[in-house]
Amino acid sequence: MDPDRPVHGKDEFGRIRGLVWPIHGYELRKLLPMLLIFFFVSFIYSILRNTKDTFVVTAPGGGADLIPFLKVYGVIPVSVCFMIIYSKLSNVLTKQRLFYASLAPFLLYFLAFAFLFPAREAVQPVAWFDQWHARLPAWVASLAGMARNWVFALFYVMAELWGSVALSLLFWGFANDVIKVEESKRFYALFGVGANLALIAVKFANHGLQVVGGRLAERCGMEPWTAYVTLLMALVAACILAIMAIYRWIDRRVLTDPRFYSETDQRAFRTQRPKLSLRQAYGFLLRSRYLRYIAVLVIAYGITTNLIEVTWKTHLGLLHPDPQGYQDYMARVSLATGAVTLFLMLFVANNVIRRFGWTVAALSTPVVFLVTGVGFFGFILFEDALAPWLAQFGTTPLAVAVLFGTVQYATSKATKYSMFDPTKEMAYIPLDQESKVKGKAAIDVVGARLGKAGGALVNQLMIGIYHSLRAAPGPIAVILFGTIGGWIWADLKLGRAFERRARPRRQDPV
Repeated sequence: MDPDRPVHGKDEFGRIRGLVWPIHGYELRKLLPMLLIFFFVSFIYSILRNTKDTFVVTAPGGGADLIPFLKVYGVIPVSVCFMIIYSKLSNVLTKQRLFYASLAPFLLYFLAFAFLFPAREAVQPVAWFDQWHARLPAWVASLAGMARNWVFALFYVMAELWGSVALSLLFWGFANDVIKVEESKRFYALFGVGANLALIAVKFANHGLQVVGGRLAERCGMEPWTAYVTLLMALVAACILAIMAIYRWIDRRVLTDPRFYSETDQRAFRTQRPKLSLRQAYGFLLRSRYLRYIAVLVIAYGITTNLIEVTWKTHLGLLHPDPQGYQDYMARVSLATGAVTLFLMLFVANNVIRRFGWTVAALSTPVVFLVTGVGFFGFILFEDALAPWLAQFGTTPLAVAVLFGTVQYATSKATKYSMFDPTKEMAYIPLDQESKVKGKAAIDVVGARLGKAGGALVNQLMIGIYHSLRAAPGPIAVILFGTIGGWIWADLKLGRAFERRARPRRQDPV
């Protein structure tokens, strides 16, 4: 039996199993450890995403208006520096050592943060900021807020970099190397199962660490919030070590399995070094129309999410100004997002990709952003008119705005994990090895940051003109829907190009 063909049982159970879990038994040796890596990477990503926003939005002198400045003046420079260092290391290290070397800085940083966090007020320029904050213009005050909260600002930058490096560059780069196009149609949607189990696990981990942190705080005489964050960083470090251990097991046990790889493939995994320079990576983007389409998808996604999420988090910070309350709310959002995405992964995404093709699956994400964005911004624009009517139900426009934003956030993330990520990564597979490494590194590390920076620059412009993002929903909505239109155009173009490249070539008769 061809192992790359979907399983279609003779009975009804076999047919359903083929739709939900189209994997052969021996393939579990390859799939399950990859799922575990994706679980731990996504678990860390969800923890860091919730925590970085909690720090920045609820910090004295912070707020959601600080996020656009962090993305442009913090995340972009660090991403470029990482890209340069990565390009140098890739020329001298094997893929295996490059994987470990890329994770090691995160492990060391989050362990150091666990010790730095209790002394955060002592090492930050609190008195200077409090003295000058009221005298500064709004734009300059936001930059000063980065200095006032430099401990949280650095944490935000490292958390953002984790998503690009560990998830996009390392995991998906590894997956694209060891999985075939035919396997990806069955495997990639299922990888998201691990990611969304992680989203659900974040809620329970958050509750458990609060309980343990409260007991630790009583015994050690420290604040419960400080004890909670310290334990959280220890958990993140343990998960990074687990990722390294599982990767080593795959390298030793799976990549040497003759059922999956020939001797030639095995030698390539061991000895091949992905030659890469920053100039070459961008040269690939300029020369390849195919890679430019992928870059448009990534940049459009970054701009779109930044425009929507910062507006939503601005309202959420007003509704939950307490750090623990904000963190608890984000944990519940992660739980809901994970549940919705898990359903899409098991029953929708895998079958859409196999039955309707790449283009239909890829278009689902911008379409969901379009529909939910209309509802979210539509409500914000008319919230004053709806205030008297909402008062009859005992609620406020702020609370309902946050609810609409939460629905938008959860559904858009669900389609991103179940549809956008698998289809984007599938698009790299038909490329040659050099294009995969160089093009993917440029797109996923720097291109993704440029997308978010684009949205951040728009938000900065709105702050400069309207002095607050709450006062500028109309212009933000116009830019948002224009970006989604460009995203849909690139999806259609890339879909036709992908189908041509992925189509099996006819073999000439011998």
